[in-house]
Amino acid sequence: MSDSSQKRATARYRRRLAERGMARFEVLGRDSDRGLIRSLARRLAEEGPEADRLRTVVSDGVAGGTPKKGGILDALRRSPLVGEDIVPPRPFEPGRKVDL
Repeated sequence: MSDSSQKRATARYRRRLAERGMARFEVLGRDSDRGLIRSLARRLAEEGPEADRLRTVVSDGVAGGTPKKGGILDALRRSPLVGEDIVPPRPFEPGRKVDL
């Protein structure tokens, strides 16, 4: 069973990529973002501090940034209900009898 020349060429190309620490993969996205994704991938493939900085920025952006302490408290303080004396109605229920 012999491989076609195209399959051998593809296997060699992927082997050379792997030796450089690279991988080929496919992503789905909007057609209008094609240039952006390609340029981003090209810049991330480069070695150096600029690629590391870009990788950090994109990772933080996708992950929603690094969480900081007190985020929930700040969100509650920004609430439009701050200062309102709202007491939600709560029905009284006597509970149940327990046999001990």
